[in-house]
Amino acid sequence: MMGLGAFYDQHPRLILGVASIAVLEGAWELLLTYVVAYNPFFLTKPSLIAAAFNQQIIQGKLWKDIAISSRAFALGLALAILVGIPIGAVMGWRRRVEYALDPLLTALYASPLVALAPVLIIAFGVGLTAKAALVFLLSVFPFVFNTFAGVRATDRVLINVVTSFGGKERDLYLKVILPSTLPYIVAGARLAIGRALVGILVGEFYAASEGIGFAISQFGDTYRLAEMFSGILVLCIAAVALTEALRKLERVVAPWSAEQTSR
Repeated sequence: MMGLGAFYDQHPRLILGVASIAVLEGAWELLLTYVVAYNPFFLTKPSLIAAAFNQQIIQGKLWKDIAISSRAFALGLALAILVGIPIGAVMGWRRRVEYALDPLLTALYASPLVALAPVLIIAFGVGLTAKAALVFLLSVFPFVFNTFAGVRATDRVLINVVTSFGGKERDLYLKVILPSTLPYIVAGARLAIGRALVGILVGEFYAASEGIGFAISQFGDTYRLAEMFSGILVLCIAAVALTEALRKLERVVAPWSAEQTSR
């Protein structure tokens, strides 16, 4: 049977992460229970959030909202991957393309894209398309710029070796540039996930009649804070789960990078 020390050695990230969350929630609960006289219209306790979360799971409404939000999230993020990675790769490899696109993309990346939500509603209506478009706009840029950085960071010696042995541009992309760029793409995906979750939240604030973001907005408007925070908890769990999935994927597709970052 595995001892506690051995389990910690194998899963330090899990144990320390859970411990930090437990300490924060315990302090929050104790503070509002025994120290601070709080107004339930403005604050709530973790125990009440957990009860509301459990109640929504039992009722089934939460699963429906998750399914609705997941469709727009997955569609927008998939489009961001399919569009952002090729654009970043071409920008990194073709300097003229970089000169043409970089000012425009940099300006868009620095602009408050969430302000476009009303415009997207006018263009696409209330529903899946507008939400997916906002997720795409917020999450595509990390893929573009991280892929660009990865291509530019590719070792020129490796490129020269492939070309000197008669390798074509396709060989360079598949055998040198893509493996070298994978850690940068994974890092971009981590950033994109957070931005995509913001996108689905804002999109459902403006352009939805159901979903996690819409539920959070409705609960907030009616001062049902425990239910509102249970929706926020879903987004937090999704962010952690997707980030951990990316970390495991990185160990598979780019084990050399994962080994370096884990030291």
